[in-house]
Amino acid sequence: MSEIVKRLNALGITLPEASDPAAQYANYVRVQNLLFVSGKGPVGHPKGKLGSEFTTTEGYQYAREAGIEVLAVVQSALGSLDKVRRVVKIQGFVNATAQFEEHHKVLNGCSDLMREAFGERGTHARSVFGAASVRDNLPIIIDSIFEVEE
Repeated sequence: MSEIVKRLNALGITLPEASDPAAQYANYVRVQNLLFVSGKGPVGHPKGKLGSEFTTTEGYQYAREAGIEVLAVVQSALGSLDKVRRVVKIQGFVNATAQFEEHHKVLNGCSDLMREAFGERGTHARSVFGAASVRDNLPIIIDSIFEVEE
């Protein structure tokens, strides 16, 4: 069992099987030592917007769940999360009302997970955007880039 999976298990996290893409695209693309993971949403596909149906606290949890989905894809792509050298970038698209202003606090759910899983290697650059709509009316979608062993 990989060291990262042991760390996740200690946090009470068991990675699911990597979910399939929602449309006609790849779950990930590897270019040399970079792994680009397509957008992933939270488990169970909740529907709604931050600022109306969901609170910032609920959004944080959804971002964490989406991060778990991302890690499942990375494990599927590499065979082991121990092959991740660094989390390079996390990008979040928060399905939110025009009045919602806590996008950054929502995305912390995923950012905190990456730090918990990878330690310093989990510190990353990131961007977060409010979206008028996202696929399937999910509360958040996260895509990411990882530096991996060659």
